[in-house]
Amino acid sequence: MSIKISKQSFKKIIPVIAVAAVVVFGVQYWKAKQSELPKGIASGNGRIEAKLVDAVAKDALRVKEILVDEGDLVKPGQVLAVLDTATFESQLAEAKLNAVAAEQRVATANAAVIKQKSLLDNAKLEYERTKKLVEQNALSQREFDARTTSLATNTAALAEEEAKLNTAKQEVEVAKQNIITIQTHIDDATLKSPVTGRVLYRLAEPGEMLAAGGKALTLVNLGDVYMEIYLPSEQAAGLKVGAEARLTVDFAPGRAARGYVSFVSPEAQFTPKQVETRSERDKLMFRVKIQVPKELVSASVERIKTGIRGVGYVKIKDSAVWPEWLQNLWVPPSQPNTEPTRQSATATAITK
Repeated sequence: MSIKISKQSFKKIIPVIAVAAVVVFGVQYWKAKQSELPKGIASGNGRIEAKLVDAVAKDALRVKEILVDEGDLVKPGQVLAVLDTATFESQLAEAKLNAVAAEQRVATANAAVIKQKSLLDNAKLEYERTKKLVEQNALSQREFDARTTSLATNTAALAEEEAKLNTAKQEVEVAKQNIITIQTHIDDATLKSPVTGRVLYRLAEPGEMLAAGGKALTLVNLGDVYMEIYLPSEQAAGLKVGAEARLTVDFAPGRAARGYVSFVSPEAQFTPKQVETRSERDKLMFRVKIQVPKELVSASVERIKTGIRGVGYVKIKDSAVWPEWLQNLWVPPSQPNTEPTRQSATATAITK
């Protein structure tokens, strides 16, 4: 069935269509003007990122226990996994016994030194007495030579005993250092989190054997959250490290978060495939890192997620003014809704 529109009806519809087109065009133009960046401000596509940290085994050991699961939030110093240290425990017991034996050898050597010192003192007295008697012709030279030989022998014997004592003391130090070394291996078998982060991958299970350097867990370091964008040379040339920045994410475009530029690449490169616009990927661009201050990330660390796409904005000129739609800033609940400084800037709009 076909619908026929009379010429008269069509003439009536034309003004309505024209008005609708004008309204649509006007709304689009208004939105474009609203999102237009003023001079001195540049932007680029990016995503929220954080560095990864691995919990690795220092020695080849069997996994005894894994105490966290994927997705768990962990704090610095928290125990993540425990490896079996039975072999090291046996070595530690042996090392402690060796240390006790070495200390006993020191005691024996010290007693020998004391004894030899007494013999040497006696030999010196006999030598001096004999020397005087020989000078008075009351004793033969043969007796004096014997006392001289005895003095030299006891002097050498004392040096030998003192050397044995020093060797025994060094053996004690070696035994103590061996204990410390083995204890370090035992301590390293308890894998602890070096950062505040979230468990991204659980790579081992109890009973599995880990090689030296084998990974047990991978963490997302939530203490180092940032966004990387790419800018052409004409914009990157005027950008300074420490410049003010703003971040927005796709799922909450009406909110912005503060940040600051922590890195500007010293050389141009092709942008990666994650940059949505092909024309941008085909150009040589400069990588720019927008950092999220740690103290403000921690205010919402429970809800931060990496990989969320968004847009980063940076001030190329200090005198540039942020547009109104980038001034609707996210503020941690514990902080008053006032204008913070650059050092207290945050990109935790990703959590809202």
